[in-house]
Amino acid sequence: MKLKKGDNVKVLIGKDKGKEGKILRVLPTLDRVLVEGVNKFKRHFKSKSGQEKSEIIEITKALKASKVAFVCPKCKKSARIGFIFKNDKKLRICKKCKAEV
Repeated sequence: MKLKKGDNVKVLIGKDKGKEGKILRVLPTLDRVLVEGVNKFKRHFKSKSGQEKSEIIEITKALKASKVAFVCPKCKKSARIGFIFKNDKKLRICKKCKAEV
């Protein structure tokens, strides 16, 4: 998976289409990413005893990695990520503007 924690991404499909956010967590085995402020759902919790209150909590669920696109910090456009080798180091680059990510 070419996406990393901290990358800015744009949602391509779904109810949050067009929204941008930062990746909080990457789940490579499930091919999913957790994006800040996107794909929120409300979860209802009942009280287990009579003294506790029941509550509604807002939860952010993970998105499929194919539903988001990387946003280049330099050109501010959605682009694909490429790799180059420079001085025996593998660097990530934006395929549109060729800037290091």
